[in-house]
Amino acid sequence: MALKNRIDKVKEFFNNVIEKPLLTSTLVLIMVAVIVIGLSLRYYINDFDNFIPQILAEAHGMIFDIAVIGILIFWLNQNGEVRQRIRTYRDEIDDFRLWESEEAAFRTVGNIKRLNRHRIYEINLVNCFLTRTNLNYVNLKGSNLNSANLSQASLIEANLENTRLNQTNLENSNLNQINLKGAYASGANFKDAFLIKAQFDGAFLIKANFNNAYLMEANLQNCYLMGADFENASLYKADLRGAKGLTVEQLSRAKTLYLAKFDDEILEQVKTSIPELVGA
Repeated sequence: MALKNRIDKVKEFFNNVIEKPLLTSTLVLIMVAVIVIGLSLRYYINDFDNFIPQILAEAHGMIFDIAVIGILIFWLNQNGEVRQRIRTYRDEIDDFRLWESEEAAFRTVGNIKRLNRHRIYEINLVNCFLTRTNLNYVNLKGSNLNSANLSQASLIEANLENTRLNQTNLENSNLNQINLKGAYASGANFKDAFLIKAQFDGAFLIKANFNNAYLMEANLQNCYLMGADFENASLYKADLRGAKGLTVEQLSRAKTLYLAKFDDEILEQVKTSIPELVGA
């Protein structure tokens, strides 16, 4: 029984050692040092003058190994770990795609922000469920959010330049000062959304729904607005110069066009047909 207890204690000690990498390394270093110094002791005593130059030569080799090989291996390992983490974040986004739940939404947002920290901005978010999430200040430049659900989300000052938002649901979202320059948002739903000072310059907004949206001081210059619905939308001080496909009929359904900017031709039609909306 006593022997068994001793064996168990030895096993427990061994397990404790191997579970602690720093302790294991220290013990190995001590054992190797004792063996090497023990075998070299006679050279230290009898032939020190000839032995020490060899030690110094090996020391210089060790410095070279650490400086070149060690740092290179560390750099490669670090880069490998970063690439693996990025792949994991992307895989998790894929795992939660089409899963309509609060947990899926917030886990996906967490992965988006982690990818941003690694300077990854082009992310595949097609059909992702992101309702009621906080995406303020995120950078999704060039990403694909086609058919994603971002209703009631917050994307204040987010960067969605050149992003794909075709058929994306942004209903009742806070998109104040968002950057949507050159975005592809045909058929996107901006109903009841806050788009104050939003930047849409050159965006494709064909058949987009801006019903009851707040577009005060929004930049809609050079946008493609064929079939866009501005019913009850507030376009106070909005800039629509150079907009393609924009008609007076579309603008007549807006709540206000006060101080909005238009090309001369459209402005004359607006003042003639719907002067009450521009305060003319």
